[in-house]
Amino acid sequence: MIKQPEALRLADDLQRRFPKSGKDAASELRRLHEVNVELLFALKNLLDAKNGIGGGVFDSDEIARAAIAKAEGGAA
Repeated sequence: MIKQPEALRLADDLQRRFPKSGKDAASELRRLHEVNVELLFALKNLLDAKNGIGGGVFDSDEIARAAIAKAEGGAA
């Protein structure tokens, strides 16, 4: 069984306990979790490229730029 990430569990709990007022906070927790996943992916990809594993540096740069843009609220 795969354990649900804590941020998503908290978002579900918050929305369940406070259906109206918790909706925005739960949405933000989910958004931040998604951004965190993308940033971790970008970092891992950059390390792999540095170590000669997987994609090239160009791909890593593009992945990193997209993750940064999303984290800063821009388009992905």
